[in-house]
Amino acid sequence: MSGRDFCGCVFRRSKLGESRWTRARLENCVFESCDLTKADLTMLSLRGVAFNSCKLMGINWTNIAKFPDVSFEDCDLRYVIMDSLALRKTRFERCAISASVFAATDLAGAVFEECRFAGTRFEECDLRNAQFPRSQDLFIDPAKNNVKGARIPLETAILLAASFGMHVLGFTEKDGRSE
Repeated sequence: MSGRDFCGCVFRRSKLGESRWTRARLENCVFESCDLTKADLTMLSLRGVAFNSCKLMGINWTNIAKFPDVSFEDCDLRYVIMDSLALRKTRFERCAISASVFAATDLAGAVFEECRFAGTRFEECDLRNAQFPRSQDLFIDPAKNNVKGARIPLETAILLAASFGMHVLGFTEKDGRSE
């Protein structure tokens, strides 16, 4: 795949684990039910690319080409690294983003709808106006990230308060429900 251009392609049920996409260009492409586990995306250009129901585990997205235009729906994004990327307004819907790292990434206005974040860290990210509707296991440290205007689930607000040693009235820690 390295060094190739793909325009308007649809990849379905493709087994592309550990494949190399070095200096390739994807424009207006769709990946459906593909396995790209541990793929090498060095300098991969992404313009209008959608990943739907894909296994994208263990991918280091850090070295993709600048300003990607990409979306993720029903994807497995466990164990990924996204460092120093411009992902403004990127959509992540119903994705498993567990045990992953977002560092120095611009996620302003991004939408993470119904995503699961157990063990995921956000460090020095721009999360201004990002939205996390119905997401679970999300923890964002406001001392390490720009979170102004971010919309987070109640569970996240409670986790944040607990991390500072506070107790949220009307919420029982034992069963996670309002009193």
